[in-house]
Formats: sequence, C-alpha cells, structure tokens
Amino acid sequence: MRTVVCPGSFDPFTLGHLDVVKRAQQLADHVIVGVARNAGKSALFNAEQRVDFAQRTLQRAGLSAVEVRHVPGLLTEFCDEVGAKHIVKGLRNGADLDSELPMALMNRSISSVETLFILGEPSLSHIASSLVKDVARHGGEISNMVDVDVAHALYLALSEEQ
Repeated sequence: MRTVVCPGSFDPFTLGHLDVVKRAQQLADHVIVGVARNAGKSALFNAEQRVDFAQRTLQRAGLSAVEVRHVPGLLTEFCDEVGAKHIVKGLRNGADLDSELPMALMNRSISSVETLFILGEPSLSHIASSLVKDVARHGGEISNMVDVDVAHALYLALSEEQ
C-alpha cells in the first residue's frame, strides 16, 4: 500500500487544502493529512481543533477514507512511523515554491522521504489560511474559502479575540 502524507499547519483547513488532498488521492492508496505545528506561525486553533476541522471538511466532501492525524514532532519521523515514502504539498505560486523547496530538501537530507509538489487549482490560488483569517477578522465573507463549520468556528474565535 502506498501511503502519502499531506502536511500543514491548517490554521484553518481551507478549500485549497481540500483540493490538494483530492489530488493526492490519485497518487496513493492511503492519504494522511498531517496536522503539524509551524514554529514560525502563531496558531489561532489548537492541534485538536485543527484535526477536527480537517476531518469535518474531508467528510463533508466525501473523502471519509482520508486519515487525519496530529504530527507531534519531525515530519520525517511521522512519515517513517506511518510508512509514508512521500510528502505531497500544494503550490499556488512561485513564493510557495521558494518556501517549500528548502523544507523538501531538508526532509530528503535527513530521511529517504521525497516531496511531491502539486500545482493548486488556479481558481483557489488566492486562498491562504492567513488571508482567510484576516478577511474573517474584518467580518468579510469566507464561505467560499472554508467549510461551513470552519467558517463558524473562525468567526466565533475571532470575536472572542477582541
């Protein structure tokens, strides 16, 4: 069985992330969405909430066979643990490649895990978790960027933040 991991901080899980997971399913028998911590970002939601949001979004999209798990430490160690030889990442633009390439090379240098890049759907290329949070923070419409449950939780969390 070929297993791939689609990792990310997913704060929150967006329809752009969903697109990448759907595409990853075409490459593997088993897809694991790995919810990780990004030390360079301050998360609005905790890991348990982000796992739950990813599961709900995937289930509503009919992808209930995709597993969602928390990545507690190094991604390469997680990949070894679950038997994944490949990481699948989505790219929206050149800036994404610039930030993802060093990570892919580091992962390959410390393990045998290879990273595969998938070009994101152009109609979703404007969707980034940070931008979704910013739009929601100012009361903007985000229902075309995230699942309805995620949108509700995001509006609620941001209203409590103020």
